Amino acid sequence: MSNEILSLGLTTIVGLTMGLGSLLSFLVKRTNKHFLSLSLSFSAGIMIYTAFMAILPEGIHLLEDGLGEPGYYIALLAFFGGMFLTALVEKIVHKFGGHYHPHHGEGHHDHHDHQEEDHNHHTTNLGIMSAIAIAIHNLPEGLAIYTTGLKDIALAIPIAIGVILHNIPLSIAITMPLFYATGSRKKGFLFSLLVGLCQPLGAVIGHLLLANFLNETFNGILFSIVGGIMIFISLDELLPISRQDDDHHLGIYATILGMIIMALSMNIIHHHH
Repeated sequence: MSNEILSLGLTTIVGLTMGLGSLLSFLVKRTNKHFLSLSLSFSAGIMIYTAFMAILPEGIHLLEDGLGEPGYYIALLAFFGGMFLTALVEKIVHKFGGHYHPHHGEGHHDHHDHQEEDHNHHTTNLGIMSAIAIAIHNLPEGLAIYTTGLKDIALAIPIAIGVILHNIPLSIAITMPLFYATGSRKKGFLFSLLVGLCQPLGAVIGHLLLANFLNETFNGILFSIVGGIMIFISLDELLPISRQDDDHHLGIYATILGMIIMALSMNIIHHHH
């Protein structure tokens, strides 16, 4: 019994660390658009690296284990499926979300306020889209920590540390856009915490619902889809907004820095496996 409580406790603590990245937003002035741009680029680096180096390979690995040779192709289908899925969700969100993408010089000559409002709207959507993707990606992660913890709590701790390390920057990806759009740090913080709580939620739901069904194949498909979602959001949302900054080279450096930090934190997990 104690192992279950420990595992759930560990998953919950990991989820709550989503709030840590948000706390960074308290240190930044709202007018610092430069910082928003850099933190989005940074988040993109993290999401792209994680998706390609950890999440998709894990999906491929699980599916090949479960299904042999065809597993590889199923993983890739799920990966690109994840992208199309996100594109579809985006279309729907934007259809009902009103104005979108302040493209410069496109019917926005009337007044600056309109563009500012538009941009804020876009930024809010971005925060929410990131939150949805990260929430989905937190469910299997929470489940992973939990199920590993059931087998061996010592194994779950390095995974948890790795997840915490990438939760912090991921929570920046949610908080910053919301904070810049609404001016409310509290909103961003609460949103981050809610998304973080998807980790223990994933553990509980997963355990109850999928106990019979929690096979490698199902997990592999889930991981592959999430990889696609993360890549799509980075390419479609995070990077284009960061390009609006005057010095886009800085944005690229921030992206590379995100990748380096992710590589280091994954290295820590990897060595413990």
